Amino acid sequence: MTRVSQVYGVEGRHPGWPAKLGPVRVKAGLVAVRPVRLRDGGEWSRARLRDRAHLEEWEPSGTGTWDERNSLWSWPPQWSALRSLARRGQCLPFTITVDGAFAGQITVGNVIRASLRSAWVGYWVSTSAVRGGVATAAVALVVDHAFRVAGLHRIEATVRPENVASVRVLTKAGFRQEGLLQRYLDVAGDWRDHLLFGMTVEETGPGLTARLIAAGHADYA
Repeated sequence: MTRVSQVYGVEGRHPGWPAKLGPVRVKAGLVAVRPVRLRDGGEWSRARLRDRAHLEEWEPSGTGTWDERNSLWSWPPQWSALRSLARRGQCLPFTITVDGAFAGQITVGNVIRASLRSAWVGYWVSTSAVRGGVATAAVALVVDHAFRVAGLHRIEATVRPENVASVRVLTKAGFRQEGLLQRYLDVAGDWRDHLLFGMTVEETGPGLTARLIAAGHADYA
């Protein structure tokens, strides 16, 4: 039997990670992206526990309670797993910062190379960063990096139709809606429909960040 890694070319290398991206200036402040760190655990846990009402309805269901999954002690194994995937070239896991302070996460995941060269992008931001262009700037920085440095050709994103803020982020960043995935993911205890957004490198022109700046939504720091 042929192994999936042989068909899709999962490679033991990590082009594009680690890396530091930005900053760019938006209304909320200076947005930058850097690799996740073990010492992010305290700020990560505090933000996740504080913002449960803001995050839980949009995120995949998991085992254990929200407090258990987002405690300080749950971060080290998550960080270790993300770093391991990044070192194998299968993931680009980043922390979002605003004016140097922790503001959320953004990940390019399920990286498949060879003739497909695709991945998905997912992100969350704390309630302190939900407005002012933070998420859009982070998406633009990371997608530009994934295309130009990590060598990907296509990036997808999925979002519940009810998540108007996230739909706005993806649309503003330049993603196009491709369809509806019915009962796609178990979120908040039930199978939820998700909109599928996509983008290929040919559609980015001068880059998503450059387009945001040209449109007046951001500026180089």
